[in-house]
Amino acid sequence: MTPLKPYLIRSIYEWIVDNGLTPHLLVNADYPGVTLPGDFVEDGRIVLNMRPEAIQGLVLGNEEIQFNARFSGKPMRIIAPCKAVLAIYAKENGKGMIFDPEENEDETPPTPTEPKPPQKPQLRVVK
Repeated sequence: MTPLKPYLIRSIYEWIVDNGLTPHLLVNADYPGVTLPGDFVEDGRIVLNMRPEAIQGLVLGNEEIQFNARFSGKPMRIIAPCKAVLAIYAKENGKGMIFDPEENEDETPPTPTEPKPPQKPQLRVVK
């Protein structure tokens, strides 16, 4: 089964934009695979303004979120795996969703164990 988190991020982002609010994304900057401006990271986290007018080339994929933005006038490609996203919310009223970081521990189902070989039947003759 595919993870639910990317779908929630997309739907909440769209809901925030449709209501004329400013979507913000809280990201774990220490998560492997993130590409973020290090100068703006505080306590291992960063808040990204994802207002459509502030970013370009937004891709809200199932594995990662990507877009182009400017930080202190310098262009940068932002890449944040969905598992690194801690929250998405509207700046103006704080409405959105906080994700439990423990949910990211293992979203893949456990691999099935190898079946035991069949044993010799234990039958006996009864007279």
